[in-house]
Amino acid sequence: MPVLAATLAGVPAPGPISLRLAGAGRFGSVVWTGVHGDVDPLAAFREEVRSAVEDAGFPVDARPFRPHLTITYRYDRRLATTLDGYRGPSWSVNEIALVDSVDGDYLPLSTHPVAR
Repeated sequence: MPVLAATLAGVPAPGPISLRLAGAGRFGSVVWTGVHGDVDPLAAFREEVRSAVEDAGFPVDARPFRPHLTITYRYDRRLATTLDGYRGPSWSVNEIALVDSVDGDYLPLSTHPVAR
């Protein structure tokens, strides 16, 4: 992963980003809440990262970018209905982290500041 972290370090930091969680949905049995706000700069950063990673020879995910936060892997209709009306507070993104996920364990590998 050091090569991947070094590749990401070469990607220009996105400008200021303010996000908030709102609404809900599901992918199969996964319940999620949406990420709203300055998603355009986030999506542009994702494309820059995707391109750099692909150029470095790593496999990339071809699925469309849909920013979200996974809430649970077991669908619960009441939870999804409750979250559907949720509108959380905004926050400023200070950094973006490269995280390794293995069997539900998350290990931060590197962090990348967001321009202010």
